[in-house]
Formats: sequence, C-alpha cells, structure tokens
Amino acid sequence: MNHQYQKYAGAFLAIGAAQFLIMLMLLESVAPGYSMHDNAISDLGTIPETETWFTITLFAIGVTNLLAGWFFLKSTGDKALFIVFLLGSVGAMGAALIPLDNPSDMHGLFALMAFLFMNVEAVLVGLKLSGALKAISILAGLTGLVFMVMMIFVDGGSIDVSGSIGHGGVERMIAYPVLIWMVFIGGYLQAGNLRGAKGG
Repeated sequence: MNHQYQKYAGAFLAIGAAQFLIMLMLLESVAPGYSMHDNAISDLGTIPETETWFTITLFAIGVTNLLAGWFFLKSTGDKALFIVFLLGSVGAMGAALIPLDNPSDMHGLFALMAFLFMNVEAVLVGLKLSGALKAISILAGLTGLVFMVMMIFVDGGSIDVSGSIGHGGVERMIAYPVLIWMVFIGGYLQAGNLRGAKGG
C-alpha cells in the first residue's frame, strides 16, 4: 500500500510539472512582446491574451504539488516534508490568485514561498533517495535556491548579478531545474522505491 502511495505522489508531481512547463512554453509564444530575457514568468498573468490560462496552470501545479505531498505523508509519515509541500503549494496557488500587478504586492510573497519551498522539496526528497538520484535531486533544489538568492539581489536593485541571461533567465533557473526534477522523479516514484516508507 505504501508503494501505491508513492506512485500517486510521483504521478501528481510529474503531471503538475509537465502541464506547467508545456503551458508556459505555449503562453510565452502567444503573449505579445513577451521576452524570456526581460520578463518575469508571472508577467504572463497580467497580459490579456495569457492571464486566464496562466492562472489556471499555476493554480493547478499548486494543487498537484499538495496532493503529491499528501501521498508522501501517507507513504513515509514525514510530517515535516508534508509541511514543506504545503507551503510550496500555498505559494503557487496564492501567486495564481493574486496577479503580479495587484496593488497589494502579495503576489511577490506567494511567489517567493513557491520558489523557496518547492526547491526545498527536491532537497528533502533527495535525502530519502540514494546514489545518482539523491545527487540529482539535491543539485536541482540547491540550483534553484542559489538563483533565488541572485534574483533577490536583482529585484532589490543592490547588485545586478543576472548577467547575459537577464531577470527572466535568473527566474527560470529557479523554476526550471525543480520542474524538470518533478517530472523525472515522478517517473521514478512509479516504481515505489522511496526510502523511509512506513511498514505495513
């Protein structure tokens, strides 16, 4: 039964990340004047041609991530890991419901939550794996966290460390490694091989 929970967790991780990556690619190609170099991912939520679909796809990954966290909890009993999944999911869903141009400025807080805790997810799940999968998971999460710090410097205006990839490139380096990891590890979990599962 625990292996079945792991399969569900893997399926929700893979489906949520895959739909987001595909929709992101499509919406970037539709949005007039959109630049992957200069624009934030969340700018897609403020452009009339893309705002509805962006809201849906961002909210969807929040939901699937939460479901994955729930099934990890059922499988491993790791409540701390579930809280990390929960916070990452709240961040994604909040960022979806409150667009970037909302005067409350709450979008930035929710987006930061999603970036932070979804990358921490990769690290914590990696610690339950072994060998190359462990290294890949931890590397994916740490890469996102390093670029998140870089983005804070860029957005704060204290120092521009974005270089030739621009603001948009830095933000994508926070999101893309962990999204690709979700698809990759989701497939692996279909085999139900996560360590630390409860007996029974």
